[in-house]
Amino acid sequence: MKTSIKYPFLIVCLILIISFLGQDIQACTRVMYQGPNGTILTARSMDWKTEIPANLWIFPRGLERNGAVGSKSITWTSKYGSVIASAWDIATADGINEKGLVTNVLWLAESTYPEFDSVGSNNGLSIAAWAQYLLDNFATVNEAVAALAKEEFVIVSSTIPGTDRFTTLHLSISDKMGDNAIFEYIEGKLVIHHNKSYQVMTNSPIFEKQLAINTYWEGIPGTIMLPGTNRAADRFVRASYYINAIPKTDNTRVAVASVLSVIRNCSVPFGITSKDEPNISSTRWRSVADQKNMVYYFETVLTPNVFWVDLNSIDFNKLSITKMLVVDDNNTYNGNVADSFVESLPFKFAGL
Repeated sequence: MKTSIKYPFLIVCLILIISFLGQDIQACTRVMYQGPNGTILTARSMDWKTEIPANLWIFPRGLERNGAVGSKSITWTSKYGSVIASAWDIATADGINEKGLVTNVLWLAESTYPEFDSVGSNNGLSIAAWAQYLLDNFATVNEAVAALAKEEFVIVSSTIPGTDRFTTLHLSISDKMGDNAIFEYIEGKLVIHHNKSYQVMTNSPIFEKQLAINTYWEGIPGTIMLPGTNRAADRFVRASYYINAIPKTDNTRVAVASVLSVIRNCSVPFGITSKDEPNISSTRWRSVADQKNMVYYFETVLTPNVFWVDLNSIDFNKLSITKMLVVDDNNTYNGNVADSFVESLPFKFAGL
């Protein structure tokens, strides 16, 4: 029996992939589904070596914000309301605004940011508020790309509070038209990847190299072989294959279930550790943003249910207060939890 796979070619592919491995510090996966009749969903997993407490927040329009880096911080007033997942209640890790723009931040070890002098000429924005800045200010990917390309401020990073781990992230955004962009800081320079086809992002290597790796695997039928490890490069290939292999449908129930199955396939089993590979991290939670129907789905590994926030049941015209849903104590929720949020002061973004 003949096979379409040429083994020398396969070996070359594997060698190329292995050459990019080993830099994956904390793992996450982000993937976008593009279906018929405007069906757009963006999903992500949050993978971390230790517990990374997440709570859900509803932010109203009109919040006065600042970049949290001292006197040179940029300031703004939120133009759009949003629903977000926080990390340690010091940063926005994930979220969707009332216009259907979705932001996701993932770890990228290769990130290096511009130099920032708190009394210098550059204005700054804490990396903890990076995702929220976009949710507050923009309705589409095109708008966000045009604004950030002007580089009117620099992203300022620092260590995660209570640790010696310097924060290195890249940011993906998507909108309800199915557009995508990825922002990375490489060697201190902002690199913007903007294309509707950029449906997947994981961690190391940098996005340009992830695309190159995936190009090699596209020559191998995914029904015959896919890379199966927990490493970022392998997750990128699996997510890229499966997100386009699942049914293209405008049936919301089927689409959400299919996208959840893809992001779960790219997750790391809970409790996985390895002395030889200490940087492989367990998945802690997952989200799926339905940008057509404006519903934000969420699940944690320590609760039995997927629950969701229907943004259509939030009147952002009348909302004037910040609300929080406690998730980090493993509360169990069911169905639409928009009415379960309670009034709370907004958290402060980590900064300088």
